[in-house]
Parts: sequence; structure tokens; C-alpha cells
Amino acid sequence: MALNPGTRLLCFSLLLLGGHTQTKKADPHSLCYNFTIMLKSPPGQPWCEVQGQVDGRTFLHCDCGTNRDISLSPLGMKINATKEWEQQIQTLKDMGDELKQLLPGIELQKDTPRAPLPLQAKMCCQQEAGRCTGASWQFGFGGQMFLLYDSENMKWTEVHPGGRQMREEWEKDTDATKFFRRTSEGDCNHWLRTFWGHWEKMLEPAEQPPMTPGSAQSKATAITPSPWILLVTLTCSILLVIQGFLL
Repeated sequence: MALNPGTRLLCFSLLLLGGHTQTKKADPHSLCYNFTIMLKSPPGQPWCEVQGQVDGRTFLHCDCGTNRDISLSPLGMKINATKEWEQQIQTLKDMGDELKQLLPGIELQKDTPRAPLPLQAKMCCQQEAGRCTGASWQFGFGGQMFLLYDSENMKWTEVHPGGRQMREEWEKDTDATKFFRRTSEGDCNHWLRTFWGHWEKMLEPAEQPPMTPGSAQSKATAITPSPWILLVTLTCSILLVIQGFLL
């Protein structure tokens, strides 16, 4: 017995709904900038260096004190002709200047490596389906993270005992906290959203290698019907029985 048009439409709608609910969730993506700031650098060496990374892959490395000696990976060359690229380079220089201004007031605790050590600062932002899902700054010395700033929650977290004085100084400095939040939530997210259209194809996951006949067979035997498909099949079968009783 065939299903009547109304029942067929209901079953088809259930199948569409099941396909929609099982659609793969958009992958999150991240953009990070790693700064190395020296209050006093040796002659001939930059006092500010920054490395840009998208999803952990480096696209930029430059002297952010002078905006010179810029080296790019293929990811960087993909976007270096855009208007936003030049704005990014200038803003990174401004960030380096701001971070250097914050350094003189920082004195490392006795249980930390002795100065002079460069400040290592990392700004990151994350997006999922084009929406900001996180923004932060990390600060440290000698390869150790001392302090974390969660820009979304405006919360400081001491990761190392040596980060206490940094937190106390910057927590009461409203201009500094505004700077950290504006750059990570604003600039970083804007760049990630803008550049991602150029990067998306380059960062797509590599295709899986073709399966051998043996692996294809084992793969086929492992496939089981979706629970949603089974539910729709059962529902439509019940509707068919009910329809038969009513006729």
C-alpha cells in the first residue's frame, strides 16, 4: 500500500530535519601574534619582533619596531596586497610601542630568572562560523607564561608567582586593560574575519588517500544506519499501518 500524499510529505520533512540536525559543526579557527619585546636590545638587533600564525601556521615574521625585515610564508603572500594588510602592520608596530611602555614598571620576583629578559606576549582570538568565541593575551619571560588576560571576561589569571606584580600593575591601569581588550577582541578578530576568505582554500584539510579494495570492504562492513533514519523508517511504517486501518 502506498503512502498518501500528506504522509509522504511528513516522512520527507522528517528526513530533511534529520539531515539538518546532523550537519557538521563549523570548525573553529584562531589567529595569534607572538611578540618579543626588549627594553634594551643589543646593537643591530631589533627590540620588537612579532610572528603571526593562523591555526598554528606561521604567515608573518617582522621587526615591529621599524616595520622592516618582513618575511612571509605563502599564507602571508596571499594577503599582503590587501588594504587590511598595511593596516595590520602599522597596528602591530603600535602594539609593540605600547608593550614597551609597560615594561619599565615590571620587576621580576626573586624566584624568577633574572633580568634582562625580553617580554614574551601572545595575543590570540578565535572564531567559529564567523563569530568571536574567545580573545586573550598571555605574558611571560624566558619561555614561561606568567599571566593570562581573558579579554571577553576581563579577568586576569596568575599562572606563575612572578606574574603577581604584573597583574597588580596592569589591573589598575585602565588604559592598559582597554588596550589589551581592544586589540584582541577588535583588531585581531577583524583581521581573522577579513583574511579568512583568502586563506580558507589553503587551509582546507588534506584529502584522504584513496582506499584499497580491502580497506573499502572493511569500511563498508563497519557502516551502520543512522539512528535518525531508523526512527523515520519506523515512524513511516507505523503511519502506513494506521492508514491501512483507516481505509
